[in-house]
Amino acid sequence: MRLVLAAVAASITAAACERASAPQSDAAVAAAAQASASEAAGAAPKLETLASGLKFPWSMAFAPGGDILIIEKAGGLRIFRNGALAAAVEGLPTDVMVNSDSGLHDIALDPDFETNRRVFIAYAQGNESANRLALWRARLENNALVAGEVIFTVTPDKEGPSHPGGRILFLPDKTMLLTVGDGYDYRNEAQNLRSHLGKILRLDRNGRAPADNPFVGRKDALPEIWTYGHRNAQGLAIDAETGIVWEHEHGPRGGDEINRITAGANYGWPLTTNGIDYDGTLVSERAHAEGVVSPLIVWAPSIAPSGLAVYRGAEFADWNGHFLVGALAAKSLVRAQRDNDGRSIDETERLIADIDARIRDVRVGPDGDIYILTDEPDGRLLRLCRTC
Repeated sequence: MRLVLAAVAASITAAACERASAPQSDAAVAAAAQASASEAAGAAPKLETLASGLKFPWSMAFAPGGDILIIEKAGGLRIFRNGALAAAVEGLPTDVMVNSDSGLHDIALDPDFETNRRVFIAYAQGNESANRLALWRARLENNALVAGEVIFTVTPDKEGPSHPGGRILFLPDKTMLLTVGDGYDYRNEAQNLRSHLGKILRLDRNGRAPADNPFVGRKDALPEIWTYGHRNAQGLAIDAETGIVWEHEHGPRGGDEINRITAGANYGWPLTTNGIDYDGTLVSERAHAEGVVSPLIVWAPSIAPSGLAVYRGAEFADWNGHFLVGALAAKSLVRAQRDNDGRSIDETERLIADIDARIRDVRVGPDGDIYILTDEPDGRLLRLCRTC
């Protein structure tokens, strides 16, 4: 009997010791994890080439299951799957104008992509003498696009390939924003509310203007317009934590900028600008004006921004809330952050300049790594990470 009691007592003592030591074990694990995160935060970013051979890639989208859909400006759609580029996807629109700035532009997945398999593509439609930005919708089935149709076209037509815009951003309510450039030779249209040129539009998934758009019901304005006074916006992103929408656009010679986007607002072009025309003449004498939203950062000389992301993730925890801007002319990935109680943005650093490549797009992947496309005839898909 004493042996049994002794065994029971020993068992209780051992269990008590395990319970007492468990919190210490959890604390040790937490401390180790924190140390690892701190070490990772201080580690230099590593750049990996995931794929090459892309023909002037313009944008990318992350699909459930790990696929990355990559649009090539010259008319292709590739899927990066299981570490390699798959065969080109068939079924793209056939009336794409590929010339200079224009071609296939952004690709975005429907918020309900897992069930409806819909993708949206913005592209330049038409020819040199009469072209416009179009929004096209299709389903992705067995590595082919089917049932493709144009659901919206910009008005009026313009001549020449310059300043198409073409970024798409879905909002939490499942409507989308679409950037439209000023057409270069049509810059005054950016202030004309009867024209889509030089605007950011808000559309539903059928290409129609939602009823709560700011200019709906006005006879002097097109109902799709969300904001106006833009030159050539090629960066559009939403902060997943704050819900704030951010945009960047090309200035003329100098004057590239980042803006906080608010429905109905006028962003000034060409009434206000921080740049001059390419021939050295003034576009405007004013950098600011009453009733015009001023940018939070201006680059002069220009960096030629293309692609925008607001970082949120664990891989670069010390970069949370920072802007990542692809730079074509500056051939780098620019990191910037809000300062002065959020009233301005300051550039922090320029990354990967050593690869000497124009950066066309930047996205934060579901894994928290940063994915980058280079604007080259032998374009690359790159990944920036710390722990990979």
